[in-house]
Amino acid sequence: MAAGTERHDRDGASARGGRRTGRGSARTFAAKVRVVRRLAGLGALAGLLVATMLVPIAGSVGVGARDAATWFQEEPGELNTGVPLRSRILAADGSTIATFFYENRVDVRLDRISPAMRRAVLAIEDSRFYEHGALDAKGTVRALASNLGSGEVQQGGSGITQQYVKNLLLTHAETEEERQAARALTPARKIRELKYAAAMERRFPKDEILRRYLNIAYYGDGAYGVEAAARHYFGKSAAGLNLTESALLAGVIRYPYAYDPIRHPDAALKRRDVVLDRMAELGWIGAAEARQAKARPLGLRVRKTHNGCVTSKAPFFCDYVQREILTNPVFGPTAKAREKLLKQGGLTIRTTLDWKTQRAAQRAVNRYVPRLNSARKAAAEALVEPGTGHIKGMAVDRLLGPDRERGKTWINFAADASHGSSIGMQAGSTFKAFTLAAALEEGMPFGQRFMAPRAYLPTGYRDCKGRRVGDPSKALKNSADGEGGRTFSLVTGTEHSVNTFFLALQKDVGLCDTVKMAERLGMKQANGKPLEQYPAFTLGFAQVSPLRLAAAYAAFGARGRYCKPVAITQITDSAGKRLKVPSADCRQALDEDVADAVNHVLRGVLTKGTARGMGIGRPAAGKTGTVDNFSAAWFAGYTPDLASAVWVGDPRGGYRHPMTSLCMDGRCYGAVFGATLPAPIWQDTMAEALAGRPATPFRPPSSQFFTKGSGEDPPKRPKRPKRPRDRDDRRDDRRGDRSGDDRRGDRPGPDDPQLPPLDPEDPDSPR
Repeated sequence: MAAGTERHDRDGASARGGRRTGRGSARTFAAKVRVVRRLAGLGALAGLLVATMLVPIAGSVGVGARDAATWFQEEPGELNTGVPLRSRILAADGSTIATFFYENRVDVRLDRISPAMRRAVLAIEDSRFYEHGALDAKGTVRALASNLGSGEVQQGGSGITQQYVKNLLLTHAETEEERQAARALTPARKIRELKYAAAMERRFPKDEILRRYLNIAYYGDGAYGVEAAARHYFGKSAAGLNLTESALLAGVIRYPYAYDPIRHPDAALKRRDVVLDRMAELGWIGAAEARQAKARPLGLRVRKTHNGCVTSKAPFFCDYVQREILTNPVFGPTAKAREKLLKQGGLTIRTTLDWKTQRAAQRAVNRYVPRLNSARKAAAEALVEPGTGHIKGMAVDRLLGPDRERGKTWINFAADASHGSSIGMQAGSTFKAFTLAAALEEGMPFGQRFMAPRAYLPTGYRDCKGRRVGDPSKALKNSADGEGGRTFSLVTGTEHSVNTFFLALQKDVGLCDTVKMAERLGMKQANGKPLEQYPAFTLGFAQVSPLRLAAAYAAFGARGRYCKPVAITQITDSAGKRLKVPSADCRQALDEDVADAVNHVLRGVLTKGTARGMGIGRPAAGKTGTVDNFSAAWFAGYTPDLASAVWVGDPRGGYRHPMTSLCMDGRCYGAVFGATLPAPIWQDTMAEALAGRPATPFRPPSSQFFTKGSGEDPPKRPKRPKRPRDRDDRRDDRRGDRSGDDRRGDRPGPDDPQLPPLDPEDPDSPR
């Protein structure tokens, strides 16, 4: 094997300059004996291998001399020739969301590596690579002579094939003991490497071995393989490397830490020039070309490849995908196997993320609930495509990171515990939509009316097992005075979100049927447990995630077709083989007519109800939700094209830090309802995400739901004008009762541009 002027052993020996010469360096006989003893293993190995390629060192490898030839020719089945490759998560448009790796490596074909790079590595590593087999006899003898002469192990006899094998053994070593064994300078290790190298020479052509070596070698500063190194140091692919860049990378391979061009630029420059001199010595480049190349600077244009989701532009969606792979048994039987697949498998993970939707959601949550807001509130939003379950966006008003740092969190408030560590948040009145859907499924018309008392005693409720549930001594109330004591229809009760109306409706429909409706639409607690069954179910005491709620409302937009939320559409491994991915399992959860009727009623929430003024310029429907004691607020809304659920609350605990008189960053909101902050976030997100897309209309509801009319309250009669009075009457008024002259002033309405749109009598908060 050819050696450069600064050739050092690859196997861990120290790089201490050249050999010692001069009369003063003569060794005593005893010193030489000690050196020979120290190098006896390598000396015997080199001599015997050069002579016969058989190794009669039974104690080292457990093989007798008589059987050495047979053993040496046996194909080793235990050597894994695969290498760790980095995986990428891609958005729907093919752009990169994040990369994952233990070793930052991209495997490339030989024709995607510049000829200059190939020649540089061959020149400094193994110039006779195409002339010898698994063992370079001349190189081994030369290394032995050099080492004996210097008294140190300065040179190894390993060619590129053996170095490739050594790198394989190091790459697949999982324990420190295995790594030490792969580095140990012993006859046993050398023999094992040579056997494997001989097998590689039989199995692969020379070009393929060179390709594999260039792709497995470490080039320092976290860059594994020539493609990752070219991108890291020079911001280009390996195919575009020029002579000076190739010489620099080729020189780094020997000692990646000592010759790291970022940490040790002077040493790297000298090493590069050694490679150029060696190429000129071999006649592979001209002397003038070598001089010109050596006159150039390093020319680094370093680009870091980020590992994981923390620096992603969609960090919480990225984290959701990562957790899907790390927790789902479809990707491996154990957590360790799944992690290795993600960080070593060279996966291409194609996802559902739409950047336009993602940016719209992130801007909206950041606008209304800034990351470092003075009130320490938080917001999260999840967006799902009706009819497919594709998660189009996922935003949290935090950076992904340690919770001890303000404005950061590892908890994905938009997802369930399995995909974000969140235990969920109480959903408030957004759950009333499931009671409405259950009532309509039973054929109840829009005009069906129920008395909504000011207080409701929950008696007569039974769960799905027939057990009585609820505390009849504790009355449930409306959150606003004046909402009780009269009847409401399905339409007006929903538009005004009257608690006691829905408690009466739920009792008529049946608690079990209401719960089953929610379950059919994918709802369960964020901790993965089934929904609990109590009378206040319709008021939304269940702790859920925005993602599940968005997927449930998406089913309404898809005319009753429910799909599990999915983030991954396709995964291929490094060989292009497709892996199985979780399915959305789309199914018809409720009849189209029922879904059309739900959509008809929930559209009124945006036009005449608790979220009036929150329209987006196209057909849309939704439901506000305000949790008890203003501990959190929600809005879930949708079109036939996109569904979203927004939560705003306090990560420290909503009951300990309620939003009863919220002031945030110099703006005061008073008590926060579903229409105060969540609905505007939803409105801004949806308007921006759907901009430029044609509006898809809802289907009109079936006539069967109009058997008792539209359900709307009749318009109020206009007040009769007062009759004209004479001057005396008017004069008497100056002295008389002024009780009819109410000067309390007008309260700002929901469309007042000076205040956020909210209904001061919003009854969403379940009591």
